[in-house]
This record gives sequence, C-alpha cells and structure tokens, in this order.
Amino acid sequence: MMKTMMKTLGQKLKRHAWLGACLVLVNVGAHAQTPEAPAFAIAIHGGAGTIEKSKMTPEKERDYRAKLEEAINAGYGVLEKGGSSLDAVVAAINILEDSPLFNAGKGAVFTYEGTHELDASIMDGRDRQAGAVAGVQHIANPINLARMVMEDSPFVMLAGEGAEAFAKSRGVPMVDNRDFDTPQRRQQLERAREKLKKENEQDKDYQAAVEALPAVFKMGTVGAVALDKHGNLAAGTSTGGMTAKRYGRIGDSPVIGAGTFADNNSCAVSATGHGEYFIRYNVAADICTRVAYQNKSVAQAADEVINQVLLPVGGTGGVIVLDAKGNIALTFNTSGMYRGSRVAGQAAEVAIFGRD
Repeated sequence: MMKTMMKTLGQKLKRHAWLGACLVLVNVGAHAQTPEAPAFAIAIHGGAGTIEKSKMTPEKERDYRAKLEEAINAGYGVLEKGGSSLDAVVAAINILEDSPLFNAGKGAVFTYEGTHELDASIMDGRDRQAGAVAGVQHIANPINLARMVMEDSPFVMLAGEGAEAFAKSRGVPMVDNRDFDTPQRRQQLERAREKLKKENEQDKDYQAAVEALPAVFKMGTVGAVALDKHGNLAAGTSTGGMTAKRYGRIGDSPVIGAGTFADNNSCAVSATGHGEYFIRYNVAADICTRVAYQNKSVAQAADEVINQVLLPVGGTGGVIVLDAKGNIALTFNTSGMYRGSRVAGQAAEVAIFGRD
C-alpha cells in the first residue's frame, strides 16, 4: 500500500511539475511576443477647449497643424540625436511659446487690467527635481526660466517680481510686456469684460460672474512630455493663464502635481484646462499614482481622472501622458485639443478636433 501511495504521489508531483513548466513557457512566450518599446518618444499639446472645425477656416487649421508639427519635430530632433528629455521638452515648448497661435509666451491672453502674466513649470523624471515660475511679465520664454529655477536655485517655485529678479541675476533679458499683445487676445479680453459686466449687472458677485464665463476664456496652455534614449522622462507646461484674470490669479500650469508631473517610475504628464479644478484634484500626480500603484495603463489612468473624476464636478480640459515604455495617452473631455506625438522611427501625428 505504501508503494502505491508513493507511486501516486510521484505521479502528482510530475503532473504539477509539467504544468509549472507549461505556465513558465506560456509566460515567456507571451512576453517574447510583446512589441519592443520605442527607444524614445514625445507628445505635445497646445490647449484644450471648445475647438470646432466648423468655426475654423482652412487657413487657420493649416497654421495650427503646421506649428504643432514643427514643435513635435523640434523635440524629436533633440531625442533622435541622443539629447535629454528635458532638452526636448524645452525645445518643443519654445516653438509654441514663440507662436501667437497659442496661449503661452507671444500669444498669452490679457489680464483684466490689460497686461500679461505668464506661468510655467518643468519636472525631471529621474529624481523629481522641479522648477516653476508664476506671474512673470517680462520673460519671453517662461519654460526656460522655470528650468533655470530647477537647476540653478535651491527653490521650486518663484513668483512675480522675485522670479524676475532671479532672472536678471542670471542674465536673462527682459522684454516689454506689450510684446505679448496680439489683436486676437485683445478681442477676447473685450468680450470677457463685457460678459463680466453683464453678469455683475444681474446682481451676481465677482466669483459667480467668473464662473459664468464660457470655457474658452478659462483655458489655454502649451505643454510637452518626452522620453529619451536613456529612459528618462520629463514634462513641462507654459501658459498665459485665464482671460481677464485678476488679483494675481495662478492656475495649475506652474503647480507641480496639478499641471505638470514626471517620474521615471510611473509617467510624465502635462495638463491643460480649467486650472482651479486641476489644482483641487491634483490631476497630473493622480494619473501617475494610478500608473505606479494600481498598475493602470496611461490610457486607463488618464481616462479615469479626466472623464470620471473631473468631468462630473465640472472640470474640463485634457492631458498628454507618456510612460517609460513609450506608451502615450492624449485624453480630453472637451470638443477638441491641439495635440501631437511622435515615437522613434515614425512620422509625427497631429490632431485638433475630437474626431481627428
């Protein structure tokens, strides 16, 4: 009887060993079939909001697409040559900051008083080093100053006159605030002022009047996320803020964790939208936390935060997300988002409208 039991046990052990070997082979086979991750990648955005094809001329659409592609290719060129993700992010954002088409740098919106106050932030995925500036009025490319704060100061965020004093101490040239003026943004300011005045005349307080403004006045940002050949992620965001903003209002763009976040262990994010919601719900960091601790894909994490967390409470906007394997998500809950991406060995892809 003992021999019979030993024989049966031996057969069971052999069966389990065979099953285990099969499981290992299946796992190895499945892993081997996974496509190789891109060596490097970049994604950009130029803001989200009420962007409808029916309200855009073919010429304007062509201009937007051309500038988005130029920005993508500028960052991609840095990565292709072995440059850092930080350099790629800055290169791409500089193109968008220098264009009057986008609400950042040259195309920044007006404050209620008729001036411009610009914000930006950048983050290094290697060690979570970060830099940000808020409310600067004489800096042509705020993203460059944000990087300078990160790399050449003991601080993370500098604001207003202090940020500009730091810039002067580092030899950054100042520009006239009027250099950011554009006719399109001036018209937007006048329309926003009229709407605010009308709301106030209906016995609404200032807060209620601002909330009543259409979304187009509350949005507008540019940003980039990149993965370099060394496996490092970076993210950056730059904006002129909200049309007709007052009292030194600052949105999510310069706030690390809200509008910008990067960590090699999870993902890189740049956000655009109604900044107050993105700050309150810590959007950029929340997405990467879901990737890191819940093993969510960037697409799933972005969808959950943008469409299931933000949208039900009135938060509108979008994000670009990139992980260390080169997976990209371009997610928004508005009618459109200026966006684009490019991965190693492939052509640039750009889109504007929701159904692109």
